[in-house]
Amino acid sequence: MSDLIFSVNVTIPIFLVMVVGYFLRRIGMLNDSFVAAANKFNFKVTLPVMLFRDLSTVDIQDVFDVKFVLFCAIATSICFWGVWGLAKIFMKDRTMIGAFTQASFRSSAAVMGLAFIQNIYGSATMGSLMIIGAVPLYNIYSVIVLTFEGNTPETERDAGKIRQAGINILKNPIIIGIVLGLIVALFHNPMPTLVNKTVDSIAQMATPLALVALGAGFEGRKALAKIRPTLAAAFIKLIAQAAVFIPVAGILGFRGEKLIALLIMLAAPATPSCYIMAKNMNNDGVLTASIVVTTTLLAAITLTVWIFILKSVGWI
Repeated sequence: MSDLIFSVNVTIPIFLVMVVGYFLRRIGMLNDSFVAAANKFNFKVTLPVMLFRDLSTVDIQDVFDVKFVLFCAIATSICFWGVWGLAKIFMKDRTMIGAFTQASFRSSAAVMGLAFIQNIYGSATMGSLMIIGAVPLYNIYSVIVLTFEGNTPETERDAGKIRQAGINILKNPIIIGIVLGLIVALFHNPMPTLVNKTVDSIAQMATPLALVALGAGFEGRKALAKIRPTLAAAFIKLIAQAAVFIPVAGILGFRGEKLIALLIMLAAPATPSCYIMAKNMNNDGVLTASIVVTTTLLAAITLTVWIFILKSVGWI
């Protein structure tokens, strides 16, 4: 029961902030212009700054674990290419492929992961290493699939896809924030307190603003029409990936905080930044929002079950 209460206290407040955004949109306080501006602001400013902050404060040289980081990177890569391949084979509506793939493999590692690990262990060192191994790939792979599967004219899709994907990766604000954060971390964050506090203030806006904008932009009737791909993505995101890789991680000897970090990477809800990137790169925002909302609502149950299983086998 305590695990259920803990998971509910982590996930349901996130879901309720989305509900607030949805309610404010329904009563007319928020509109399309707000949603568009908030998504653009989050994509270009708050999310990059948040990831920069999270990474710049990590003592990489002191805590770096090559085996763990490589496992995070390899598992993330297999999940991405596997989901994209299956979507290409089985999805009849080709316009959904990019949004479905991104939201199925990409977890709320930075938004939810660190807080979740801190609540259990009091620190999130392994969470930071997981972010180093997974979050850069989350964003690189997301840019690739959203570029290749975006709802752009055929002539644009057929010409220069690889070149355009490379350009989008290099100029993606979130990826730039990650790279700068790693550089600053390598120098043990030499920035003055004044700068760090400013960065922290901006970063604190990222999650609540993203959730409010997601809720305000959620289109319930359209989402219901896409319930089957939403439930399929939720199964992949919350159950299937962890069912494949958590046993492998246990066999490789990962325990405690490392295993919880991997659980968050593999089985946490889809991150709100999926919605922001999908909207900004001409992909299916309705499906993405539906997957984010659904996985966030169900995660209180699925994460509790996963934690119970890991405790039962003595791995955490």
